[in-house]
Amino acid sequence: MHAALPTPSLSPRRSAGALAVLLGLSLVGGAALAQEKVLRIAMTAGDIPRTSGQPDQGFEGNRFTGIPMYDALTQWDLSSSTKPSVLIPGLALSWAVDAKDTTKWVFKLRPGVKFHDGSPVNADAVVWNVRKVLDKTAPHFDAAQVGVTASRMPTLRSARKIDDLTVELTTSEPDSFLPINLSNLFMASPSHWDKKLAAVPASVTDAAERSKQAWTAFAADPSGSGPFKATRFVPRERLEMVKNTEYWDPKRRPKIDRVVLLPLPEANSRTAALLSGQVDWIEAPAPDAVATIKQRGFKMYATLQPHIWPWQFSFVEGSPWTDKRVRQAANLCVNRTAMKELLGGLMEEATGIVEPGHPWRGNPTFQIKYDVKAAQALMTQAGYSAAKPIKVKVQTSASGSGQMQPLPMNEFIQQNLKDCFFDVEFDVVEWNTLFSGWRLGAKDPSAHGAHATNVTAATMDPFFAMVRFVSTKAFPPLSNNWGYYSNKEVDAIIEKARTTFDEKSRDAALAQLHTKVVDEAPFLFVAHDVGPRAMSAKVGNVVQPQSWFIDIATMTMN
Repeated sequence: MHAALPTPSLSPRRSAGALAVLLGLSLVGGAALAQEKVLRIAMTAGDIPRTSGQPDQGFEGNRFTGIPMYDALTQWDLSSSTKPSVLIPGLALSWAVDAKDTTKWVFKLRPGVKFHDGSPVNADAVVWNVRKVLDKTAPHFDAAQVGVTASRMPTLRSARKIDDLTVELTTSEPDSFLPINLSNLFMASPSHWDKKLAAVPASVTDAAERSKQAWTAFAADPSGSGPFKATRFVPRERLEMVKNTEYWDPKRRPKIDRVVLLPLPEANSRTAALLSGQVDWIEAPAPDAVATIKQRGFKMYATLQPHIWPWQFSFVEGSPWTDKRVRQAANLCVNRTAMKELLGGLMEEATGIVEPGHPWRGNPTFQIKYDVKAAQALMTQAGYSAAKPIKVKVQTSASGSGQMQPLPMNEFIQQNLKDCFFDVEFDVVEWNTLFSGWRLGAKDPSAHGAHATNVTAATMDPFFAMVRFVSTKAFPPLSNNWGYYSNKEVDAIIEKARTTFDEKSRDAALAQLHTKVVDEAPFLFVAHDVGPRAMSAKVGNVVQPQSWFIDIATMTMN
C-alpha cells in the first residue's frame, strides 16, 4: 500500500484566527478603506515569516517580510518581466574584490540612508548585522536567524569598518559568488535593538536570554530601512506594514498606504478568499479554479522563474538512490507533460536545473524525458521488477514557498513511478519544519529516515542553483547538500567556478558543472515554477519578474 498524502488543514485555533482576520478585513468601514489604499495578500506560508531581519518560511519570507521592510547591500532588479533579474546596488553603491587578496571585498555604502527609527545605515551597522549571524561572542548574536542566513553565504567570515561609508568583508576562500549571496543579508537597526535590550528586565542576567528577549521584542516592532514599516504583528494571523514616505529610492517609494499579510497555506482557502473579496492577491491559486478566477475579472500572473521543483536524493549508506541507474530511471518515469496539464499549465517541464539556451546549460549526455521502457530496463539491470519493487520514502510538505501544489504533484509522481517498480511512501511535515530540516541533512532524526526531500529551490545564481546541493563543502549543517552527495570531479569544477572572477569564464565552468549534475542525476528533476499569483484588477503597476521575488513597493491600488 502507498501512504496516502493527507489533506492539509489548519488547527481549529489557527482556522478560527484566520477566519476572524478575513472577516475583520471584510467588515472594515467603507470610509476608512476609501481614505487608505490597502493591499491584502494571502501567502502560502502557515505563519508570518520572521520579521526580525532574516526571514524564515523560505524565500516567501524574503518576498514578503525581507524585501519590503529591509534592504541588503546588493539587491535584485525586479523592474522587468521580459528579461532575467540581475544584481544591482542596494545599500552598497559599489563593490570590488581586492586584486592582491581575493578573500577581501570592499563595499562603498550609499550615503544618507536611515533606518525606520531614524538611525543611520553606516559601516558600523553593516558590521553589526554580519556579527548577528556569524559571531557567537557578539551580545546580539541570534541563533534563530543563523540557519536561514549562514547557508546562503557560507564563505563570509567577518566585516571590518574602514570608514563610516566603507566596509571590508572577508571570506574563508576566494568566492566570486559573494555579492550575489549578500542579497540575503538584510540590515536591521542596531540602535533599535539596543533599545529593546535596555527594556529587558534587569532580573534577566543570562546574556543569551537577554539577547533572545531583545530580538523577540524587535520582531514585534522591527526597524529596517525598506520601503515599508511594520505597524501591527499578530503571530500566525497577520502582519501590517505602512509605507515609508522617506525611503531613499524615489522610484520605490510606495504609493500603497498599507499592506496586510495573511498566512493561508491551503490553496482552496486562498482561492475562496480572493473570489469573495476578502483579499486582493493570492499566491499559488488552486489550478482548477484558474478559469473561474479569470472569468470573475481577476488577473493571473505567471512567468517562468529561475526555480527547480525536485526530489533531492540521499546518498547515505542504505539509500536506494546510490545506484545511478535507479536515479536515472526515476527521471525517465515521470510524465511531466501530463503533470503540466494537471496543474492547468502552471509549470514548465524540467530537464535539468536550467534549460537549453541558458549559459550554464552545457551538454549533458543523459537526456531527461518520459520513457517508461528505458526506465524499466535500467531498473531491471539494477535488480528490480514489478514483483520486487524498490521502496523509497520522500519527505514533503502540504504547502510553502515555491512548493507549488506539493500534494497532488507528489501523488502524480507516486503513480508514475509505480510503473517503473518504485514503491513510494511520503512523510508530510509542516513547511517550515521541512525547510529547517533541509540544512540538518538526511542523517538527522528530523528526516525520519527519508531517502529524498522535496524542497523547491531558487536558481538565480550559481551557489543557489547548484553549488549548495553538490559540493562536499556544503554538507549539513553548513549548507543544503542534504543528501551528502560527494564527487571529486564536481568539487574541482566548483572550485574553478568559485575562483573565477571573469563572468564568461565562470559561465563556462558552470556549464561543465551543470552537465555533470544532469548526468549524475542527484535529483529527480520535475518542474520549474511560473510563480502563479492572482490579483484583483484594483492592483496596478504589477511587474511579474523572471525571479522568485516581486516588488510590492512599485505597485498601486486603484
